[in-house]
Amino acid sequence: MTDITLPTYADVEAAAKRLEGHAHKTPVMTSRTVNDLLGAEVFFKCENLQRMGAFKFRGGFNALSKFTPEQRRGGVVAFSSGNHAQAIALSARLLGMPATIIMPHDAPAAKVAATKGYGGNVVVYDRYKEDREAIGRKLAEEHGMTLIPPYDHPDVLTGQGTAAKELFEEVGTLDAIFTPLGGGGLLSGTALTARALAPQCKIYGVEPEAGNDGQRSFRSGEIVDIPTPKTIADGAQTQHLGNYTFGIIRRDVTDILTASDAQLIDSMRLFAARMKILVEPTGALGLAGALTIKPELQGKRIGIVISGGNVDLERFCQLLSN
Repeated sequence: MTDITLPTYADVEAAAKRLEGHAHKTPVMTSRTVNDLLGAEVFFKCENLQRMGAFKFRGGFNALSKFTPEQRRGGVVAFSSGNHAQAIALSARLLGMPATIIMPHDAPAAKVAATKGYGGNVVVYDRYKEDREAIGRKLAEEHGMTLIPPYDHPDVLTGQGTAAKELFEEVGTLDAIFTPLGGGGLLSGTALTARALAPQCKIYGVEPEAGNDGQRSFRSGEIVDIPTPKTIADGAQTQHLGNYTFGIIRRDVTDILTASDAQLIDSMRLFAARMKILVEPTGALGLAGALTIKPELQGKRIGIVISGGNVDLERFCQLLSN
């Protein structure tokens, strides 16, 4: 890993100021059923109710708001399976700049439609055969655009950390916090915040069982690269952590857990039936992970970040009917 300067909680605080009046302060929800199920007091930070339906708006807007006038004229290019795509497209529209988004050919139709609806120019690629990062770099060089990756960027990950900042400020200290894990932007931003506001809080990332590169990286001490995992959690089909995200995760996180697709469906069903909220498979990772270490959480105060709710309704019904 190359030598880099990791961002700090002060950068999260600065991001929160940039986001004022632009990002929603999403609600914190509780459920007696979930409390009884886990034997704990659980607080859900509902980023499925964020602008464009996911936490990604925070990091996308924070990054683009720091562009110079020259960068704004050139525009932004990003790659994403859907939520970062929508975040960048919407943020670019709000800030008056063009946006090109590289999306996989099998991205959820709702996410593609929303990205185009926000004004993004969508370029399609095959996630199993092509390198989206190489495509992004080439487009940026050829057209004078600025590349903003979905997670391995200081402004992106510190923007994501503002969700946890709001959670801690609303509910106070927590014994543990769980976030979904793909490339690590949400988890690393959450870790910066938790270490500053609740130093004793345990920090857990939860990724798909089929794509446990983060867990393997965390336990080996070096970034592990894997083939694109096949999982219903499309927002966490990443192949590796980033240098910035891994640096913070290795230093500050307690552990990385995994959840199967079946466990994600069970958690989505629980959210829909008991809390009356729509959560996408990736967004259910935190709850699914907490349930895997249930005995360790008895009597504790727990925070769980629901990362997003962008799932095709037809697909949602199909998954829950199985």
